[in-house]
Amino acid sequence: MEFAFSAAEAAFRAKARAWLADNKPREARPDDGVPMREFDLAWQKKKYEGGWAGISWPEEYGGLGLTLVQQMIWYEECARADAPLEGCLSVALNHAGPTVMALGTEQQKAFYLPPILRGEVVWCQGFSEPGAGSDLAALRMRGEVAGDHLRLSGQKIWTSHAHIADYQETLVRTGEGSTRHKGITWCIVDMKAPGLTVRPILTLANNHHFCEVFYEDVQVPLTDVVGAVDDGWRVAMSTLSFERGGLSAGRAAELRYLLERLIRLARERPGPDGVRPAIEDQEIASRLAVLRAEVAALQSMIFETVSRDARGVGSGHETSVDYLYCGEILQRIRRLSLDILGADAIEVSGEGGEWTTPYLGDRYYVIAGGSSEIRRNIIAERVLGLPRSY
Repeated sequence: MEFAFSAAEAAFRAKARAWLADNKPREARPDDGVPMREFDLAWQKKKYEGGWAGISWPEEYGGLGLTLVQQMIWYEECARADAPLEGCLSVALNHAGPTVMALGTEQQKAFYLPPILRGEVVWCQGFSEPGAGSDLAALRMRGEVAGDHLRLSGQKIWTSHAHIADYQETLVRTGEGSTRHKGITWCIVDMKAPGLTVRPILTLANNHHFCEVFYEDVQVPLTDVVGAVDDGWRVAMSTLSFERGGLSAGRAAELRYLLERLIRLARERPGPDGVRPAIEDQEIASRLAVLRAEVAALQSMIFETVSRDARGVGSGHETSVDYLYCGEILQRIRRLSLDILGADAIEVSGEGGEWTTPYLGDRYYVIAGGSSEIRRNIIAERVLGLPRSY
């Protein structure tokens, strides 16, 4: 594989770098709740007004329609500038919006897509249920067709940002007596609808990122069904393909800069002997070297994905490899940070909190959107062609 940036791509990088330098948020992003929502919406609005909203969205829907190379450059420049990514708008921008584009009606596209790009709404995902997390086909929440609407009853769990969301992409079981993949419907739920209750779940990182959502005869107009009633599994697979293939380039760029920060920390902090810098400890130095090699390998994998796209060869499920590797490297970086901090890792403020809180919060990267085990199954079956495991 030979990968080089063209003059036009170099000019694009310079343009993105200059805009980010002038416009990135100067204040720290809040950890939770309404302040976090307002921060993320304001950042999206600024990108929209500056002509940088929807980098992966087609131009016909108000996006930039950037190539994968340009998207990768954008994410690299965001990481370099320490500018935030989508935050709590990730569901809207990276899979709910693209699902509506791909399979929604013209009316749904006209109503739901523009407010996402303008930074006016937050979406959440109502897929997981008690007993139906990674095994999505085991979902049981009912959606009964009643006249011109669905009547929803049941529960969802691990719903990221439900407490601050305006809309939810939701899967419900509509087929009478249906099981597994049949009889499921993908619909859009107004989070202010009567009968809907949200209960935040306090996480190890001391925030309310996840929520339980309860539905008691919540009415959803049939005009808010995407695809067709009982055809939701096909729609959901489109959603998950967007989710699983989305932000690997951005996460990889963030990992490179995060690792360099960790190396600086190891140079500044005393090591286990309390005398030499941590980076002079043989085990810590070895682990840092391995991580730097792993991050470089991940970057090469991203280059390979981008190169395939440039040649017109679709990546498909291969992006699951990028996402899986990215999440697992992140866990190793976070664990090493605590080893370098030593006893100071128990602090929740100051230098310790700067590393310890993300260690607790980032655990979900190997669970959300399909656990590492699920991703390995996808890679084995759909990339390597191995027999399906049961």
